Amino acid sequence: MHSAAAPHVRVVFELSPDEDGWPPAGSERLWATPLGPGLARLDNIPFFVRGVACDDVVRIDTDADGVAWVTEIVEVSGNCTIRILPDAHGDLKGSLQAVLDLFAPLGVEGEGLERFGLVALDLPPTADLAGAKRLLATGQQEGWWEYEEGCITEDWRALDPR
Repeated sequence: MHSAAAPHVRVVFELSPDEDGWPPAGSERLWATPLGPGLARLDNIPFFVRGVACDDVVRIDTDADGVAWVTEIVEVSGNCTIRILPDAHGDLKGSLQAVLDLFAPLGVEGEGLERFGLVALDLPPTADLAGAKRLLATGQQEGWWEYEEGCITEDWRALDPR
C-alpha cells in the first residue's frame, strides 16, 4: 500500500450510487504511482469502487483543473478487494481493528474507515485465499459481519468457502 518513498498522485474514480444511495459519494480518490504518460498503478485499497484492486494499472486523463480521472483498467494485478461491515452487536462489537487482526495472519492487509464502519481488505495472490474465504463465510454465519466482494479473481471464485 501507500509508500512514502515513491512519488504518488491522486487518481479519481467516478461512482454511480445505487437505488439505496450506496456508495455515499460521487467519486473516490485513490493513491497511485505514476508509470508514464497516462498510466498509474493503484497503491491503496478502494473502499467504494467496484471491479478494481490495489496494484491494478489504470489509464488516467488529467482535466484542466489537474484532476487525474481514471478512464479504464489497463492491467489487473490479481489481487482481490473485499469489504466488510462489522456488526456492532456481534462478537467483534463492530471493531474494525478486530477484523483486520483476524485476517492479518492469512497474508491479508486492510484499512478501516471509521466514518462508515467499513473495512477494505486487499488479498494478493500470495495470501491464504482459501483461509480468507472460510473466515469470511464463518464471520457472516456467526453474525460478526456482512461482506461484499468488490473485486475478485477466477482463483477466488473457484474456492469452496467450506
